[in-house]
Amino acid sequence: MSEQLLAILKLCLLAALYLFFMRVLWSVWTQVREPKKRVASPTGKRGPRKVAASSVLDGKLVVCEPVAMVGQTYSLGDELTIGRAAGCQIMLDDTYISQLHTRIFLREGKYMVEDLGSTNGTYLNRRKVSGPMVMQVGDMLQVGSVILELT
Repeated sequence: MSEQLLAILKLCLLAALYLFFMRVLWSVWTQVREPKKRVASPTGKRGPRKVAASSVLDGKLVVCEPVAMVGQTYSLGDELTIGRAAGCQIMLDDTYISQLHTRIFLREGKYMVEDLGSTNGTYLNRRKVSGPMVMQVGDMLQVGSVILELT
């Protein structure tokens, strides 16, 4: 092989390595950064919703990701569990979800979420749930690769 061809191959390999590292950094950045705050706008674009206190008790979880499940809705009661086990009220078939992964329950008129010792953790608005945390309308709950919004 000629030296010119080897030099071109070296540059291509170097470019591929830089692209790979940029992709890794981008993935890490999107997982670590804070979620954007939603702001109500006069143009009618989606923002935080004002909800009466009594309607919070009729909460629902709506699937936002993955695309194949978008729009699925789960009604919240006094208490429910999320996981892969048959006894869970919300049973999700995802290899990143534990058998008994997360519990959502009602306490003093507010929905609370807690991780049940899952392997991959539960995230509320991209923050790891380490103990019971209060959920509010519009919050995003990540369980495995499934993202649900409280409405």
